[in-house]
Amino acid sequence: MRAVEFQEYGGPEVLRPVTAELPEPGPGQVSIDVAYTGVNFVDLKARAEGYRVPALPHVPGVEVSGRVRALGAGVTGLAVGQEVMALPPSGAYAEVVVAEATAVFPVPAGLDLRTAATLPAVLPTAYALVHTVGRLQPGESVLVQGAAGGIGTAVGQLARAAGAGAVYGVVSSAAKAAHAKSHGYDEVFVGGFREPVRDATGGRGLDLVLDPVGGDTLRAGLASLAVFGRLVSFGNASGAEPWSVGPPELSPHGVSVSGFSILSLAAEAPDALRRLAQQAFARAADGTVTLPVTAEFALADAAEAHRLLGGRSSTGKLLLRVAD
Repeated sequence: MRAVEFQEYGGPEVLRPVTAELPEPGPGQVSIDVAYTGVNFVDLKARAEGYRVPALPHVPGVEVSGRVRALGAGVTGLAVGQEVMALPPSGAYAEVVVAEATAVFPVPAGLDLRTAATLPAVLPTAYALVHTVGRLQPGESVLVQGAAGGIGTAVGQLARAAGAGAVYGVVSSAAKAAHAKSHGYDEVFVGGFREPVRDATGGRGLDLVLDPVGGDTLRAGLASLAVFGRLVSFGNASGAEPWSVGPPELSPHGVSVSGFSILSLAAEAPDALRRLAQQAFARAADGTVTLPVTAEFALADAAEAHRLLGGRSSTGKLLLRVAD
């Protein structure tokens, strides 16, 4: 089968098309003939830094849509040929991928495989950030870093649907600001945000901050919280040292900090993943959330997709087209 792998860490140029052996599902697993693969920042971190890479060579990718090829022993509730979307731990840049059955979901009625490929990692993450971990209440304010990306695009729509009093975003360019404003955001700040947030909230601060950046950006978000505010860290795009906070930062205003990773949840709490995913996918099926595909590449052109995403100029969702 065709696949794209890297044999060393580095820039997009280390991604190479290869011919690989067909993977077979083990007990509790499902193999999938891939139609589309989502391109995510975690793929770039795997390629550049070895994030979640057990060994080299490595086929990246954690988000696919396609059709069930084969079922491993003990798998029920799915059928060969059924249209599904899945969250494999890796290996999605290929014509066939194997995933745990607990991370394979039927495509909701009314959605095609192209749309379905935008959902498995992004939408449950966004739903958890707004509802499950972030616990956003009607009337509260929320600020989202990376508001024009896939997760940010979904969060803006979910927060608006949840009755947020104000939805603020942070992006790196005016073009990204325009994209975010068309997907649920009231105001979008380009670059720095502490002073604009203070002005926008009348000095009160924010009820909820969602941060995939880490480092100084996370600390600025923490300092921007209102009394009893919450911050959710869901990534470390800055590459900074892991954050740590304690009573000096939290106690004076009763704020809290939590973390979230959809891949860790899939590995450690698959039942919780399924409950979360079902709630999240319902928001796509009923039209609450739409994730625009802004760029699509052939599988062999995965390096170009990484260049676009890594250049921080993209908006919405990027896909690899795997099936002809």
